[in-house]
Amino acid sequence: MIIKELINEIEQLVPLSYAEDFDNVGLLVGNPNETITGVLITHDTLEAVVDEAIAKKMNLIISFHPIIFSGLKKITGKNYVERVVIKAIKNNISIYAMHTALDNQSFGVSGILAKKLALSKTKVLIPQAKTLRQLVTYVPGAHVENVRKALFEAGAGDIGNYSDCSFNVVGSGTFLPKNDANPFVGTVGELHTEKEMRISVIYAKHLEGKILHNLFTTHPYEEVAYEVLELQNSNKNIGLGVIGWLDKPVDEEEYLNYLKKKLQLSCIRHSRLRGKPIQKVAILGGSGSFAIDDAKRLNADVYITSDIKYHEFYKGENQMIIADIGHFESEQYTKAFLFEQISKKSRKFAIALSEINTNPINYL
Repeated sequence: MIIKELINEIEQLVPLSYAEDFDNVGLLVGNPNETITGVLITHDTLEAVVDEAIAKKMNLIISFHPIIFSGLKKITGKNYVERVVIKAIKNNISIYAMHTALDNQSFGVSGILAKKLALSKTKVLIPQAKTLRQLVTYVPGAHVENVRKALFEAGAGDIGNYSDCSFNVVGSGTFLPKNDANPFVGTVGELHTEKEMRISVIYAKHLEGKILHNLFTTHPYEEVAYEVLELQNSNKNIGLGVIGWLDKPVDEEEYLNYLKKKLQLSCIRHSRLRGKPIQKVAILGGSGSFAIDDAKRLNADVYITSDIKYHEFYKGENQMIIADIGHFESEQYTKAFLFEQISKKSRKFAIALSEINTNPINYL
């Protein structure tokens, strides 16, 4: 298998189109047409991880965090980022990262943590805007079923717990084929009126290429009339963070101790306790101070995240406990999740979890 083929599989599960605009995801170093000798999965791509890949004869590193985040104007080895890039290129090792593309999946970083903490009735904390599209097209009557079926097979028409959703209106289309036309119906130089169905379907934006391909290959017309509209509707499966429920209320100090034990944390930094039980829990893996107001607006009893600054702990305002469990700690199960997903199919190359602890923060 070549690298590009494995990447295509990964991106069917975690489409890069849902990564945040500021992020740098995808294949960061390497040739996508290289044959894979082995895959090493890591949280961060450090020099020690590249050395591990070399020792294990693995030429593809799949990392959660991107080693190249902002532009590199020079690559001279003066810092750890440049040294990683130099060593990877010298040893023909490719580096792929997914970061916020996985963060924004409901089953991703926060979803993994929510599952670990046994939350039920979960939903996305901050649904990502502009993730849905609407396709409108016009099809002659005898071909409506074929075109509509092809659109559904490509993933169009999935809305929440429903599939094969479409809206259909019968009308009349007019066109006049010009001299160079090869019309499916009608005659060159004559105005033609055809009974058509106006079909509209909603789809997730990452499916657009496949949906348009199916439209063009099944639609009988030489020139296919269609519109693509960007919708403002929220997509409940795409976005940052998760909010859900415990089966029953738990004393807040008891819950924080449970959190510490369950996630094997060295410590938890948290805001003042409220003297009220906890049942509704919000989670955002990684840096999550920007979502404090969202968790509070949704009446979370506790918000679990990381990288909270001094004054940001006040923002709970005695309505919600803010619990900072550490950046690495909030994402610690991501590496195993990626290993599980990539290992699902039989492979002709080895797949391994990196043995390097890349957490830059240590505790006494």
